[in-house]
Amino acid sequence: MQEKILILDFGSQYTQLIGRRVRELNVYCEIYPFNHFPAIDETVKGVILSGSPFSVRDANAPKPDLSLIKGELPLLGVCYGAQYLAHYFGGEVMASDSREYGRAKLGFVDSANVLFKNISEQTQVWMSHGDTIERIPENYKVIASTADVDKAAFHIEGEQTFGIQFHPEVYHTTEGTQLLHNFVVDICGCKQDWTPDSFIEATIKELQDKLGDDKVVLGLSGGVDSSVAGVLLHRAIGKNLTCIFVDNGLLRKNEFQQVLDSYQHMGLNVIGVDARQKFWDDLAGITDPETKRKTIGRDFIEVFDVEAHKIKDVKWLAQGTIYPDVIESVSVNGPSATIKSHHNVGGLPEKMNLKVVEPLNLLFKDEVRRVGKALGIYPELLGRHPFPGPGLGIRILSDVTPEKVAILQEVDAIFINGLKEWGLYDKVWQAGAMLLPVQSVGVMGDERTYENVVALRAVASTDGMTADWVHLPYEFLAKMSNEIINKVRGINRIVYDISSKPPATIEWE
Repeated sequence: MQEKILILDFGSQYTQLIGRRVRELNVYCEIYPFNHFPAIDETVKGVILSGSPFSVRDANAPKPDLSLIKGELPLLGVCYGAQYLAHYFGGEVMASDSREYGRAKLGFVDSANVLFKNISEQTQVWMSHGDTIERIPENYKVIASTADVDKAAFHIEGEQTFGIQFHPEVYHTTEGTQLLHNFVVDICGCKQDWTPDSFIEATIKELQDKLGDDKVVLGLSGGVDSSVAGVLLHRAIGKNLTCIFVDNGLLRKNEFQQVLDSYQHMGLNVIGVDARQKFWDDLAGITDPETKRKTIGRDFIEVFDVEAHKIKDVKWLAQGTIYPDVIESVSVNGPSATIKSHHNVGGLPEKMNLKVVEPLNLLFKDEVRRVGKALGIYPELLGRHPFPGPGLGIRILSDVTPEKVAILQEVDAIFINGLKEWGLYDKVWQAGAMLLPVQSVGVMGDERTYENVVALRAVASTDGMTADWVHLPYEFLAKMSNEIINKVRGINRIVYDISSKPPATIEWE
């Protein structure tokens, strides 16, 4: 049985980051809402309580049932978690006179306490709280302080229970990884045996046990998640896996053939389906972004369904769902508000009467890449930028036509190839070009032109939840502008998108 750390989520924006930091220590962990977590069994080695946007003094503040955890298992409260452990067990939390937010120094550190082993005095930590712990119960001992926060960390005597009012998971807490190591390895006793190789070995065995001789169908997209899922399933069940790759007419230039070739080199059984005309016909005249997404999603389901029914006795539909998708669907406050529909194969399992298998649903994105590397998948494929499921359909900010797709494919190819040639591709999380519903005046030769505008977009991110625009060199942008305008008929102006997420999204639609 895989040992694990449980992380109870109180709605903090940093909860997933705690999980990723623990996983980076090769320790497996799972995130659950504070009010909906599994039974505590022998596999649970410790528990972490996350931060929260709530105050413990709020009438509707989250109140977890810790009766089987506190005093029984190692427990670390972070920010709200620490304030909860103080406030509801005989201490007092008050609104701070000055809200402590940002960098602070630990002026006092009890280095004899195991939680602060190998952590230096004056180390930098990241605070993010409006409340502060005013008074702690008698059996609580202060083990760290800052100039403004006397009770920055505490230890309950006689228990392996700790609280810290700062965030060890964020980059700005310089020795945060060491503190988490002290908790999960030294205090909880975790073996640090959660590695890509161990995941592959365990997952292949689980897939073989679950699927037996059943046939499985997987929709490939050419992206990292579906590719790693495909190779993992192929290792487990071989010829019983059939992959379907649909050309929706909205892929990048030459992508359909390139992706098919790369999958065949990996030994996967892949059926390529040219459905371009169907998608173009059904998208004709549609300009509303949400309607476009739904049309593309519906057409994909219809095409996939037809192809999958050509394979006899299929029992399972495989999906490349990853862990952040799972966490989002059971978050503290329920799924987030729909900003835009996510393009997946939603509806297919019911329509086709198939069971679902999701071999990557325990992994974060960076872990998917590490597993892919351990599986021997080409670095070029693993390093590919994310590409939206609806493809260029949501990068054409007007009705979609084959002519507009062809223009955008040429622009995109010049931009992406340029990033690679200049050694910039791997410094960017995602890049693409948007064809705007705007014409502008220009001059080519001695003639006045009135042609289309393209926006280039390149962002840096770790998980796509937040993103910042990349400061690409002016020389590079100048080269791209000249090359696109000179080589792509119908374009006479290039702009560069310098907005971040939030408030903007990465895609324009």
